[in-house]
Amino acid sequence: MNAKHAIELDEKNMKQGVMGLVLVLVEIIRDTLRLQAMRRIKGERLTEEEIEKLGCALEALDKAIEEIKEEQGVTEEVKKIRTRLDGLANDLIHDMVVSEQWKKAYKKEEALIHAARRATE
Repeated sequence: MNAKHAIELDEKNMKQGVMGLVLVLVEIIRDTLRLQAMRRIKGERLTEEEIEKLGCALEALDKAIEEIKEEQGVTEEVKKIRTRLDGLANDLIHDMVVSEQWKKAYKKEEALIHAARRATE
């Protein structure tokens, strides 16, 4: 794991560190729900009433998350953890894309070698 993205919980206040991590996970779930909602809206699979209810529910969830962060004093902790997780995810995606590109190039090169061998036989 890249050290710049390591997730460090504050040992002085483990409760806040754990609460920050839990809230980051809740935010990630919320973001996933929001993306799924947008796909359903774009796919015209929701009625206007359902869209309104969904929007209100997501807005209420946003408000609740922000209130909990403020009440628990973990707003900065959540930002730090989220930034590190986002960086880690970006690095992972980059590595997967580069790896996939490498595999394709290797397969292409391998095919060329086999074709060259057949031509010389």
